[in-house]
Order: sequence, then structure tokens, then C-alpha cells
Amino acid sequence: MTDFTDEELALDPHFADQFEQGFRPACQLYLISPPNIDATFVDALAAALDGGEVAAFQLRLKGLDEDAIAELAAPLQALCADRDVAFIINDSVALAQRLGADGVHLGQGDGDPREARKILGPKVQIGVTCHDSRHLAMEAGEAGADYVAFGAFYPTTTKDVLHHAEPSILGWWTTIFELPCVAIGGVTADNAAPLVAAGADFLAVSSAVWNHPAGPGAGVAAFADVLQQARNGAPDPK
Repeated sequence: MTDFTDEELALDPHFADQFEQGFRPACQLYLISPPNIDATFVDALAAALDGGEVAAFQLRLKGLDEDAIAELAAPLQALCADRDVAFIINDSVALAQRLGADGVHLGQGDGDPREARKILGPKVQIGVTCHDSRHLAMEAGEAGADYVAFGAFYPTTTKDVLHHAEPSILGWWTTIFELPCVAIGGVTADNAAPLVAAGADFLAVSSAVWNHPAGPGAGVAAFADVLQQARNGAPDPK
């Protein structure tokens, strides 16, 4: 097996600039829950959804058993259904099936997308964490994932970060593949523009919304300008 240096494997940051960009839908927000919530969190989620357009909400709770998560999930899932927001469960295919969730997001240690598809069926969205790896992303696509997630792009306190991704991986992915990609990790309204420009289809955001000093509605609204600029700059579909 041939060994390559990190430099040889590095992605050209201007890779995507060599190609004419085709049409992709404008970048959207993908909300991720705080790591700890209680029954009152449904009010915070409602306020966030009042702040602007949100495509998806992922319930990501660590350290709780699935019965406890299911109890907390019920009002959140109902709210998402009312607002036409995809309701995604983190990590657990079994819980996603139990709740009839719109999707499941799998980390690298959370199971095979092929098996998830067999269990959940063709309509449920399956996302896969791919860190900073082109190889993992291509494997996820071949396994039938509906989207891939790259990151972390910036420092974050939401989870321990072992992988740092560069915006160029978003441009590489969207130049070659139609499958949507999500940019995650420390994303704020102030640092999101380079990720959108590089090709992110979704911005996964958490603390920037829930910890916004003016509340979660203002947290979502703060992304409006950067997302609107992306919409204004997107090419027309042919």
C-alpha cells in the first residue's frame, strides 16, 4: 500500500474555482439542540422557529436513556411537524424508528447507513458525520446517505473536537457530488459567510442560537443576512 504525506493528500483550496458552478438550492439553517434540555425547551424551539426559516432540527441529547429522550421529543416533534421542519434524531436508528422521525444522524460509530436504510425505509433522511474526510464522505454517499456533514470548521464548546475541516472541502464536495453537505462546528452569523460561499448546503448551528443574548429567535434571525446574500448570489436554475 502506498503511503502519502499530509501535504500530498491536502486539498487544493482553489479546487472548486476551476469549475463552473451549477445550480444548488440556497443554503439553509439546520438547528441542533443544546446538550441538555427540559420540558420547557419547546418554548425556546418555538421562539427560534419564529426567528426565521429553519430546514431541520436535530435532537441531540447525550447521557439519557431512550425513554427519557422520547418523552422530551414528543412536543418538539409535534412543533416541527406544525412548522414543516424536519425532525432528526441523533445517533439512534432504533429511537428514530420508534418515534417515526423524519431522519437520523449517524456518527462514525453509530451504525451503517445501509442497515439504517433497511430499518427506516426509503423516506427517512439519513445523515452521516464525515469530519474532514473526503474518503468517509464518499463512503457515506455510496452507502446511501442523504447528506454528509463536515466539520468542525471553528472552535466549539458543544462537543469535543478531534477533527478540523477547511472550507475547501465543501467546494470540492459540491463541485463533484449532488448530495447535500452540512457545515458544522462553531458556526455563527459572523463566521458563516465563508462556509456558504464555499458551497455549504446547510449550516448546522447550536450555541449561536440558544446562547444568543437576545434569545433564540434573534439567534436565528442573525443568520438572515448571510443566507439572503447567498440567495441573491445563487445562479438561476437552467
